[in-house]
Amino acid sequence: MEKKHQVHNLIILDESGSMEPIKTTIIQGFNELVQTIQGIEKQFPEQEHFISFVSFNGLGQKLLHFIDPASKLKHIDDKTYKPDASTPLFDAMGFSINKLKQSLQEQSDYSVLVTILTDGEENASKEFSGNDIKKLVEELKQNHWTFTYIGTDHDVEKIAASLSINNTMVFEKNEADIKRMFMEEQSARTKYSQRIRFNEDTSSNYFDDNENGKKIKTATNSTLPKAGRSWWQKIFGSE
Repeated sequence: MEKKHQVHNLIILDESGSMEPIKTTIIQGFNELVQTIQGIEKQFPEQEHFISFVSFNGLGQKLLHFIDPASKLKHIDDKTYKPDASTPLFDAMGFSINKLKQSLQEQSDYSVLVTILTDGEENASKEFSGNDIKKLVEELKQNHWTFTYIGTDHDVEKIAASLSINNTMVFEKNEADIKRMFMEEQSARTKYSQRIRFNEDTSSNYFDDNENGKKIKTATNSTLPKAGRSWWQKIFGSE
């Protein structure tokens, strides 16, 4: 049997106290993302997808999955996701990225997609600085690692750029825009696997539309793909 190309999905999710108002929609969006990754693996059978999932706040990091097969990825709920405390973003990134990096040292045929989702700036890290993370990101970007930064309530572009991350998306803290954010992320994730299939560059333009090269800023019910609506209809009553 031909060996499959490994795709490692590392998701770093902010669990600080300021995420509490949007906890329910974040949980629902993440669980839809789980289904998306599982569906992508079926759509691209030459790829083998693995999940590493870390949530973080000032109380520490929670490693909920580490290099687990996509088929075994579990949904989160309000018992596993409990926003509280501060935002040690750099420590969460340093911990999870280094852990995965070390585990992949003996492998060669793989790609890594790192997704950071946060609603605030770094304010509590003790072990890693922004410069530490920037150096780590720049090193790994040369080795088939793709980094994306999704955020709200802070200068997302500025913070991402300071970490050498050029794939960014901003969302507003309301249900409609969180809906758009997750829909666009799911679409981009599918296109990422398509680029791997055709051996195309995956380091940048992660959120760009394939057809016109422009980043999608908004979406309406009439423009959302039929296959991607699922649980959003149940929440918002979309057609």
